[in-house]
Amino acid sequence: MSTAKYELDMSVGSVFKNVIRFAFPLMITNLLQVLYNAADVIVVGRWAGDTALAAVGSTGALYNLLVNVFSGLSIGASIAVSKRYGARDNAGIYRSVHTAMLLSIFVGLFSGIFGIIFVKPILVMMDTPAGEVLDGAMLYMRILFVGVPASLIYNFGAAILRAVGDTKRPLYILSATGLVNVVLNLILVIGFDMDVAGVAIATTTANYLSMFAVLGALIRSDGAYKLFLNKLHIYKEELKEIIRIGLPAGIQGSVFSLSNVVVQSAINSFGTATMVGNAAASNIEGFSYTAMNSFYQATLTSVSQNYGAKNKKRVYQSVWISLICAGTLGLVLGILINMFAEPLLGIYITDSPEAIMLGKERLMVICAIYFLCGMMEVLTGALRGLGYSTITAVNSLVGACGFRMIWVFWVLPAYRSIQTLYLCYPLSWSMVILLHVVCLLFVKKRAFQRMYEQL
Repeated sequence: MSTAKYELDMSVGSVFKNVIRFAFPLMITNLLQVLYNAADVIVVGRWAGDTALAAVGSTGALYNLLVNVFSGLSIGASIAVSKRYGARDNAGIYRSVHTAMLLSIFVGLFSGIFGIIFVKPILVMMDTPAGEVLDGAMLYMRILFVGVPASLIYNFGAAILRAVGDTKRPLYILSATGLVNVVLNLILVIGFDMDVAGVAIATTTANYLSMFAVLGALIRSDGAYKLFLNKLHIYKEELKEIIRIGLPAGIQGSVFSLSNVVVQSAINSFGTATMVGNAAASNIEGFSYTAMNSFYQATLTSVSQNYGAKNKKRVYQSVWISLICAGTLGLVLGILINMFAEPLLGIYITDSPEAIMLGKERLMVICAIYFLCGMMEVLTGALRGLGYSTITAVNSLVGACGFRMIWVFWVLPAYRSIQTLYLCYPLSWSMVILLHVVCLLFVKKRAFQRMYEQL
């Protein structure tokens, strides 16, 4: 059976319809990925108690910090394949795919080993409460890092599929493995009383199943992006492009994660109840973020494919349509989350009214204007699709990491409250948006000049 039916050429047809066709399956896929962590948090919160929930909830920023720098390379792979797909360069697609997948194996093994070795000193530096919370967080993270190689290989494979417009097969894969994750959570935590170890094993198992499934999809494909495991090879030019775009993207993700680690450390200083409320609220926000993030991915692929096809008008249309869609979706979801904040938090937290109220405070501050985060992500995708990945990393370093650190170390001590701390998120999004817009105005002329020179 031909696999061409899964592809979406975003350089032809209605830009709006292409963006929606691309984004909708990806939105569902992203939501399923959030369910991985949400299932962990819900099961732990209901059947293992607040201490275990604090241990699981306090690790997200650290995990992202250690993994994002390498996950960002998958963005470079996606853009490299997208441009060549738009330009109908089949030989270039072949080289990009085989370079990317071999690279994913190397970085996956390295990041997994690094995380297992250094997780304890980093958790201690984050002021994770000693005792059961620290022990639980260490055990949870070390098991997760066993699954990091599989997670990164899946991310690279899924990025290649998205590059050719295929957001359906990643959806099918995550639907199946997400169900496995949830079932294993229940069996291991409730049936075998394994607490944080049980949810970590479930997630790691799901990661490996996802890896095998995406490799199978690439191997069975009959397009130019078909994967031959015995022909994995690093091609110099493709590697340079993947690193040139992907490494700054990874650094940007890590910069955001580093700033979140600093914020998480400040949250930890407010006590266990605040940590529990924050962990639950963060998971709820994750559903809104990943829904909006689907339009970042749509921007990245549409801009890259149309850039490769040398279609300036469609590049502009891709950005504007995605901005409107992400902003509108974020506004609607933010309103709905705040309307139902208490019952939503009650799904995660069953025995601490104080933690529920503290989680509600986070949602009230952040979700009301969470649409800014979605618009920021779309502008990031536009700059990356045009080849300016380093600029987005610099903007994030200044507008997110730098600003949030200043806020935590200078503003928070003067006006110490959890509400003051949470304000650093929307203010930093606004700053990055401003920087992105200014940069787009300055680089667009040069970007389109290069478009006609390349490929």
